[in-house]
Amino acid sequence: MKTSFKKILGILVTVILIGGMIFLRARISYTSFDFQSSNFTFFWLAGRMVLEGENPYNESQYLAGHETYGIKWQPNKIFPYPLPLAIFCIPLGLLSLPAAYITWQIITLGIVAVTIFILLNHWQEAAPRRLFVPIFAALFFFGPLYLTLHTGSIGAFALLAILGAILLFEKDKSLLAGMLLSLTMLKPPQGLTILFLAGIWLLARRDWKAIYGVAIGGVSLLIIGMIQDPLWLIKFSGASQSVMDRTQGVHSNVWAFAYLACKGESPCSTLLGGTLGLILLGLGGYFLWQAQPPMGNQSKLTAWEAFNIILPIAFLSTIYLWAYDQLPYIIPIVWIAGTLVQKTKSYLYTFIFLIVLDLVSFFALIQQAGTSKDLWSLGTTIIVLGITIWLFVRTTSTVGQDIPVNA
Repeated sequence: MKTSFKKILGILVTVILIGGMIFLRARISYTSFDFQSSNFTFFWLAGRMVLEGENPYNESQYLAGHETYGIKWQPNKIFPYPLPLAIFCIPLGLLSLPAAYITWQIITLGIVAVTIFILLNHWQEAAPRRLFVPIFAALFFFGPLYLTLHTGSIGAFALLAILGAILLFEKDKSLLAGMLLSLTMLKPPQGLTILFLAGIWLLARRDWKAIYGVAIGGVSLLIIGMIQDPLWLIKFSGASQSVMDRTQGVHSNVWAFAYLACKGESPCSTLLGGTLGLILLGLGGYFLWQAQPPMGNQSKLTAWEAFNIILPIAFLSTIYLWAYDQLPYIIPIVWIAGTLVQKTKSYLYTFIFLIVLDLVSFFALIQQAGTSKDLWSLGTTIIVLGITIWLFVRTTSTVGQDIPVNA
């Protein structure tokens, strides 16, 4: 009876703590940031335009929408994301801009909390599962999440899609997992490299259903966009090129550092960036391929572990990346935190890891605010990827043995 009461009390306290933190953080963002000059207006306006029968890829309609709703920031002539994403933004368009912004804040934090909770519950031991509140609290100062909340970016959407794919892979529902993974293409620069590395892993596993799922999802997105605008791919390509032209040499990836090393000169920057990107993708692909024994033997990597490697390498080698795009790093961060507790039988190293990660990522945000360049966010990727690989090398037994694959 006492045990049951303590469990109920623990759940109640946890819900109150998490709910209170979400409310407080959402309110801070709402009251301290000019959301009418944020990325969030892109998504809200696209959803509102679709509701009203307009086309976010129509330049005159898109710019007129800014004037109608008092949106101050107009860096793009059309919606700068794939047109199918506008369909997913319709629920936001149903609300007023202020209400949609605060709602998306709460949804984003809810997705983060659910992700941490679900992943921690993969462990059978109680010690890693007790990290739920500490990890969630630490992530309040994690640069990518902090920036995501202020700008109202949609990194939580990618986080949810990848989490769902991991869970479906664990339940042997590869077709649906592949379809969910295809949604990462709603942000093509990151989606392309994620799917490239995931494709190598899936080929090594001979998981044809997942590959079919990615293809089905990709074709579906293409058709959804063409129903609204048959030329949407061409228009999106033009808008993307415009964004790339004004943001070269500012991202936390190898392309930006290649651009700076070559002092912006072409073809040096293109060749160097492309070479470094291909090397990283090749090394990542080789690791994922080697981790899969011949058919009939159990893989050395679970789906979760595979994406711990895929995400940082994909983001480091992609051509376009901002700090808020790194939000899916929460997936390997939870794995690192839980594994450190499991292997060391202490919370000390996990807390040190979370504190260092917060300091590095937040320092990167300060530098971005002062220089308009996001170069220092490379440190976040290095920490996440470096510790993940270190733990893979150090551990004598895979997490796949410690964690039930079909949990």
